[in-house]
Amino acid sequence: MAVSRATHFTPAGRFLGSCYKQRLLAPHLSVGWRAVSGGEYRRPGQTQDNTPIWKKFDFNKGVEGMRKHFTLLKNEFLGRWTGPEGKPLIEHFLEQTRVIWEFRGPESLEQWTVSSDREIGGRSEAYLKLGRNNATCLMYGTLCSAPPRDGETRYSGYCTLRSKPPMGSFDSKKHHDWSSFNTLHLRIRGDGRPWMINVGAETYFSHQKDDMYSYFLYTRGGPYWQDVKIPFSKFFLSSRGRVQDDQHPLWLDKVNTIGITLGDKADGPFQLEIDFVAVCNDRAHTEEFAYEVYKRNPEV
Repeated sequence: MAVSRATHFTPAGRFLGSCYKQRLLAPHLSVGWRAVSGGEYRRPGQTQDNTPIWKKFDFNKGVEGMRKHFTLLKNEFLGRWTGPEGKPLIEHFLEQTRVIWEFRGPESLEQWTVSSDREIGGRSEAYLKLGRNNATCLMYGTLCSAPPRDGETRYSGYCTLRSKPPMGSFDSKKHHDWSSFNTLHLRIRGDGRPWMINVGAETYFSHQKDDMYSYFLYTRGGPYWQDVKIPFSKFFLSSRGRVQDDQHPLWLDKVNTIGITLGDKADGPFQLEIDFVAVCNDRAHTEEFAYEVYKRNPEV
């Protein structure tokens, strides 16, 4: 007489079983997908770095990092007794213009990151260096819109200069507070190409991490400098390169990064020289938001 045997799994057993199945099926399910290793993009077919973390640790760098973070912690603690961002309140009330980034030495370039489609297999090249007399920043390179031959990527051809997000002591998250200003001010010298300015702000939900506020930057070209002032009310919301129907104003008190992107599909060399990036308060500009805002519960 055959006796049927029933098997009962506990919640812990079901969890371990699912993990074991995922481990077995992961190599087969990851084919054709873009894998992410350590938070960075990994091209299809690229091997994963399995080096143990203890082999990458450097004791000397660890000591320097601890000294740096304790110094930042001391400055943050003492700066709060002086005022917001370590400045007296009278300066915040009377401040009309604030220079956020200016390029006056090699250490100023460490606050920025240059990237291109070469990270995904493209052929564009972008470099960053100081200009003449070490008083400006020069971004130059070559743009190529040919997509990589990996069987997945369909579009390519971009170069980006992006600021690093501000970090506090022990890598705590900080933000730029530009709520007292309404205009972005740049002093640039370009080659006549159209660029895109992208401002990234803090979001509430994880699915909004790709949200970006963008506006166009048109350079004249030639040997003369160009002062560009763009009101923050002109920036429109986009996500992964697509303009969103539901528009909202930019949160100026939680700005993380600002970037300048080139992707005009015109293959060839390019260059953009930047003197400074600042924010100012234009009293003549009273517009709050330039685009239509939909009301979820309109008044009757």
